[in-house]
Amino acid sequence: MSETDARKPRRRPIGLGRQGVAVFFENKLAVFGLILVVFLVLFSFLGPLIYQTDQVHTNLSAAHLAPGEQGYPLGTDGVGYDQLGRLMLGGQTSLIVGLAAGLLATTFGTIWGAIAGFMGGWVDAVMMRIVDALMSIPALFLFMLIATIVTPSVPLLVLVIGAFAWLNPARMVRGDSIALRSREFVTAMRGMGGGPLRAVRTHVVRNAIGTVIVNATFQVADAVLYVAYLSFLGLGVPPPAANWGGMLSTGLGEIYSGHWWLIFPPGIAIIILVLAFNFVGDGLRDAFEVRLRKR
Repeated sequence: MSETDARKPRRRPIGLGRQGVAVFFENKLAVFGLILVVFLVLFSFLGPLIYQTDQVHTNLSAAHLAPGEQGYPLGTDGVGYDQLGRLMLGGQTSLIVGLAAGLLATTFGTIWGAIAGFMGGWVDAVMMRIVDALMSIPALFLFMLIATIVTPSVPLLVLVIGAFAWLNPARMVRGDSIALRSREFVTAMRGMGGGPLRAVRTHVVRNAIGTVIVNATFQVADAVLYVAYLSFLGLGVPPPAANWGGMLSTGLGEIYSGHWWLIFPPGIAIIILVLAFNFVGDGLRDAFEVRLRKR
């Protein structure tokens, strides 16, 4: 090595975390999706504090006002509710149910799949046959059945959607668990007396965290769509609570009256939110991909 080369400062290796962040921000759609998610969260939760409206008492004298009339930016609906304020309130319900149900489904599915894949044998066979049996039942049909039996509420929607949305995460994590259980560090840990639960918690779940986080974003998007489906069918949270699916259902009932502002805002909001979480999920998948992080 020459004296000139020796004087050159050595570049410090980039950590995997920083490299993953760099890969994520290279994906323009992922960054755009993250911006949209932040905007929708601020719009739904911070917006009502700035733009305060009455979403409890009806005002029939102000019903069906077009956008811009009497100071209503997005007009009013059939009972006089401010459409912009209702859009914010509906976003709260959609985001809370979507995030909570997605996280619940991902957490339970991760634990189920990790245990099934690591244990193997008859334990894996029994646990995955339960998953296969539940996956053969149309989820939307079960949601509709449960929603007609009991009065829907936000906690109930979270539990119902999370109770059936964990099946896909369980299958994905099981595959990672099968691949990890024969790795050297897991074998060494068990040779030193570590039990199966410790192996699952310490090694399997931690090494499958990339799959878990990516899948969580898609689960949130699916949960938002399920909420919209149920609300569109009239099985969502009852008034005066609101969500975007229920607003869209109400708007379609007046489609021939020319009240377009009751249809497009909630429909566009649902599309934007679902696309945003999918974009973020694609970016996270690239960030956690070892092949890309080692380039």
